[in-house]
Amino acid sequence: MHPIVLKSSQLILAGDIAGAEQALVALADQEGDHALVSILDEMAPKDLLAVMREFDSSKESIVNMLVTPEQFARSIIMERKYGERTSERLRAMVNVVIHRDPASVGEYLEAMAEIEGGSQTLADYFEDRYDEILSFATTGSFTPQYDHDAGVQVHNTWLMEKVEELDSSLGFGNAIENARPLLSRAEIADGDWMETAWVLRYELTDAFDEVMIILRDRVQKHVEASNAAPVLASADEDEESAI
Repeated sequence: MHPIVLKSSQLILAGDIAGAEQALVALADQEGDHALVSILDEMAPKDLLAVMREFDSSKESIVNMLVTPEQFARSIIMERKYGERTSERLRAMVNVVIHRDPASVGEYLEAMAEIEGGSQTLADYFEDRYDEILSFATTGSFTPQYDHDAGVQVHNTWLMEKVEELDSSLGFGNAIENARPLLSRAEIADGDWMETAWVLRYELTDAFDEVMIILRDRVQKHVEASNAAPVLASADEDEESAI
């Protein structure tokens, strides 16, 4: 094991993430970027994740600039185990790495899709964008078409309609793959979730299908829980009235 790997691991264990990152940067300054890339291969995925979590879009790090797709994928899937499980935090970590170069976004997403737990991590990335992603998967547009002021039941009904449309698309050969883009990548090149979704759908269709299957199940569970809540509340009110 390279001494820098051991040193950075000890610093991370002690809670000094910035110190670990500085040690890695010093190596790159002394021996070049290629040396750092080799060192990142030796680091434990959870240690590399710790550095990436510390240096997201708000703080730049040479580690985020040089981490390879495979190194990134091995580390980012650990977020489900060690992270706070918020899609906003996860998106910040993913975006700062994969969107630094538009030409390499597909390589990083493909590496994530090919590793165990990668599709689930991508589903976490889109967790709070159910409406937009379901709309995009079924219509090619990120704009959900329903009355946003009509209430929870109307929204839930719309979600389940989209789930049914998605089931039909996924079960009908290459329906998603063969769909022509309604939007060009340039129109939604936000360096964020919309561009990520676009690349997945139109450049990595199989990976997009896998993510949508996971999100489809989550949406259905969300709707079922939401529909059950008023029933439970009504039952509690009836019990209180009886008392």
